[in-house]
Amino acid sequence: MKIRGDRECKSCGTRWSYYDTGSVACPSCGSVHSVGVDDRTEHTDSPVELDLTPLRNRIDEATTAELAEDVARTCREYARKRGFIDSGRLKPLDETYVAAVELAAVAGAFARRTRPGDAAELYLLDLLAGADAGERPGHESVPDELRAAFGLAMADAVDSYQRDVRTYLDSNPDEHARRLSGRIRDHRKRVEALDGDVDPADANRLMHAARDLGRYIDGDESAAVTADNWLSGLERDRT
Repeated sequence: MKIRGDRECKSCGTRWSYYDTGSVACPSCGSVHSVGVDDRTEHTDSPVELDLTPLRNRIDEATTAELAEDVARTCREYARKRGFIDSGRLKPLDETYVAAVELAAVAGAFARRTRPGDAAELYLLDLLAGADAGERPGHESVPDELRAAFGLAMADAVDSYQRDVRTYLDSNPDEHARRLSGRIRDHRKRVEALDGDVDPADANRLMHAARDLGRYIDGDESAAVTADNWLSGLERDRT
C-alpha cells in the first residue's frame, strides 16, 4: 500500500518515520493523531524480527512434537508481518524470511505426523538452530517425509515475494522482469499443483530464480542471467 511514511504528531509536534517504527502512534507521547509530511510511497514491510531463542531454550524440557506447534505458530506470525517493499524500494527475498517459511511448514508437518522419523526430527532441530540468523540446512538433506513440506514452503515464499514484485513492477515497468516473473509463476503453480511433492533441488531452483529476479530489478543486470539459468534448469528437468 502507499503511505506517507514521514509523520508529525498533532499533539506534541514530534516527527518520526513509520518505516522505522511500523506504527502511527507518536513515539514521544503515544498519540495516534498524526499527519504525513511527505508524498505517498509504496511500503509493505514491517520492522519485525524473528527470535527463536525462547523456543530453543525449551528443547530440553518439551518433546519435539510439542515444541513444533509453537515453532510453526511463531514463524507464521513473523512471515505474516513481513513484506518486501520498503519506502518504495524492492528488497531481496532474504534467507531469514525463507527459513521462517520453511520452518513453519516443516514444524507443522512434523506436528501432524503420528510417528515422525528421526531424520525429520533432526532436520527440524537443525532448522530451529539457525533460522532466525538466515541459516538453513541444504536442500540435499531434506528427508523424504518432509519433501512435500519443503516444496510447498519454497512455493509459498516465492508467492509472497512475487506479489510485491508485481506491485513494484506496476509502478516501475520492466518487460524483461515481467517475462521472468511469469515463468516463475508457472513453475510455482506446478509445485502447488503437485502439493509440493517435487525434487527439493527443483524447489530450491524456484526460490533462487525469484531471488535473482529481485536482484535484477534492484539494478544487478547479471542477476537476470542467473534467474534465467535457474528457470532453464527447471524446464530441462521437465523434458
